[in-house]
Amino acid sequence: MLRFARLVSLCAGCFAGSFAVAQTNPIFMLNSLDATISVIDPVSWKEVKRMPTGKEPHHLYMTPDQKSLIVANALSDSLLFVDPKTAEVQRTVRNIVDPYQLRFSPDMKWFVTAANRLNHVDIYRWDGKDLALAKRVPTGKTPSHLWIDTASTTVYSTMQDSDELVAIDLPTQTLKWRSKTGPMPADVFGTPNDKFLLIGLTGSDGVEVYDVSGASPKLVQTIKTAKGAHSFRAVGDKRHVFVSNRVANTISKIDYNSMTVVDTLPGPSGPDDMDVSLDGRFIYLASRWAGKLSVIDTTTRQVVRQIKVGKSPHGVWTLDHAPRQ
Repeated sequence: MLRFARLVSLCAGCFAGSFAVAQTNPIFMLNSLDATISVIDPVSWKEVKRMPTGKEPHHLYMTPDQKSLIVANALSDSLLFVDPKTAEVQRTVRNIVDPYQLRFSPDMKWFVTAANRLNHVDIYRWDGKDLALAKRVPTGKTPSHLWIDTASTTVYSTMQDSDELVAIDLPTQTLKWRSKTGPMPADVFGTPNDKFLLIGLTGSDGVEVYDVSGASPKLVQTIKTAKGAHSFRAVGDKRHVFVSNRVANTISKIDYNSMTVVDTLPGPSGPDDMDVSLDGRFIYLASRWAGKLSVIDTTTRQVVRQIKVGKSPHGVWTLDHAPRQ
């Protein structure tokens, strides 16, 4: 079992800036083309373990009780459950078809996966331990990312190759509506009041904002960020969200009250998924083309660390993270 030291503070001379809140649990990075997980010790800032997964692990998500980190293995049709504190494998759940992206509903009743290769969204009932498929919902081409509203009634999914956003009613598992978007919609983020959805356009240079408070969605604004707007991560203050711009190698900070970009940070080497430290100061970024975990200080706007991981790092997670809205 991995033993991670309980960190009280980091000396100011360790790197530019110091942690205001201690990072005590490991940081996990999925290496999609290696079929592995890199486990990073936040004290030594070294990869201390590399664990095998199924084929093409892309995204990961915590169980509602925070006892398991679920890794979705798209090409192996399986989910790997890992202890988020010790990095020990707990179990593997098989026959989960093409789980590219995954998400739990806030009420903990529903578990949803996007089958990126097979053009459908699967909705499972969750009893706290096991999954039971409720319905497979055909969608447009290449369902990419998911978002579920705070009421646990609607799941939204982007369609990367048919340039669409779809909404699915969770209680009945039926399609509510579909709407055209800009090119190559990727990640989707909902504001805490459930009124607006933000869609990252990887095939363009901005984020589309949809009002979804009515019976059908309404495009109300496009926020220009930079080329390849892709993945979102809330800052944790219920006002701001980061978006990685994969082509431009930057990260934009959006104020979703004013729907404006209020800051720009470096995002080296094909920035993809992110997590944010508990105090909100540091971004843990998958630098996909470099095969590295990049640590970015949001106060100095500097890349303060890079740790070599595996090929095509994608999903990143730590238990010591800022709130996700």
